[in-house]
Amino acid sequence: MLECLVARTLRQIESTQEMVRLVGLSATLPNYEDVAAFLRVSPEKGLFHFDNSFRPCPLAQQYIGVTVKKPLQRFQLMNEICYDKVMEAEAVFKDCMKDYFMPPEATKVEPMIPWSPMPGGALTANTQMLRDNGIMDKYPEIIKAMGEVVRRGGFGTSVTPVSQFYFQQAFNNVMFGPWEKMSEGYGKMVLGYFGKTPVEPDAEIVKIAAEQLGLESTTLTPLEINDADPKKGLDVAGKLLEAAGFDKTDENLFIAAACKDKGIQYLEGEAKLGVRKTQKQDVEAESGKAETQGYTVTVNNKTYSVFMDGPEAVVNGKKYQVDVTKGASGDKAVPSSNSQAATEDAQSIKAPMPGAVVRVTCVVGDSVMSGDEIIVLEAMKMEVPIKAPCDGTISSIAVVAGDQVTSGQILAYIN
Repeated sequence: MLECLVARTLRQIESTQEMVRLVGLSATLPNYEDVAAFLRVSPEKGLFHFDNSFRPCPLAQQYIGVTVKKPLQRFQLMNEICYDKVMEAEAVFKDCMKDYFMPPEATKVEPMIPWSPMPGGALTANTQMLRDNGIMDKYPEIIKAMGEVVRRGGFGTSVTPVSQFYFQQAFNNVMFGPWEKMSEGYGKMVLGYFGKTPVEPDAEIVKIAAEQLGLESTTLTPLEINDADPKKGLDVAGKLLEAAGFDKTDENLFIAAACKDKGIQYLEGEAKLGVRKTQKQDVEAESGKAETQGYTVTVNNKTYSVFMDGPEAVVNGKKYQVDVTKGASGDKAVPSSNSQAATEDAQSIKAPMPGAVVRVTCVVGDSVMSGDEIIVLEAMKMEVPIKAPCDGTISSIAVVAGDQVTSGQILAYIN
């Protein structure tokens, strides 16, 4: 199929003399030069690749000679060799993965997943985020909601990033109510900002997306939209790199242009890894008896496995910095060095959903208007702006960038 597409495109270029941009995107390849030649990409200009240093386990090929002459015997021997090699590789894989957490949904047959449709590569990435935020119990509802989201969204091919758009919108439909909150990616998709979907999106969904995002439907190509966007391009990426003190190499430009602030965090070594290792319970003998360390904590009928290690708590496999002091603070946050006295009519700002604090856009003492952005959370790869519910002055901020918050947790106060 790829050969057919490339050959026909090249033939069209030759016959019409109109240039067509071919873009090939793949995982790390040992023969990227061959792929570039196949796509007619110049090795000196236009070829970008990640070499083998980005793959901890380099790709390898094995050639096995088969000397058996008789066809059936040769076929049987080749099958046996293939089986043995697959089993050897599986044994190596299991040994390498023995210290890592394997999500149950990644190892079982579940009809709901292909019928959603949810590709396997996106499945565990999303369920791990649900686990991190303590809302894995919502997973069955979210995966069930995927069907309507896909159908009414125009049946875009469910691969990255469209599969993420689908999951984000299904997540919003479950958490906030059907179509009460339109995710940016899904909304832009149905409005045509990423090209035309295979089937026309539902007219009602298009209307909701336009109203909530403040955008109109478009028939422009993604290339035209991106080229006209002043927030995209090499110049913007170059300025991000300069501000962070990085060289403007092809690799750095690619990372900064594709991932923006998160790309800079990656280059600075501050990107968070999504890899989970299994937590081994420490056992020590006390009074002649082995006692397992750790706690099982149940909150609102949800069970959490907690292990304490000095200033760290490991909750369901994820580490958190903790600090416990005597005395309850009640509903009001404990005043700190970055807080002022809250008045009697101080209004709390609470997290509408679990997530991580991406940035705090104000400081204590700032005057804000109703609707001004105070804090930005990230949940399920979506940025959720937290806005001031009223006019006033910020009297307390209880979080910093990087904090993990729960639904309903107090983030700040406004006098």
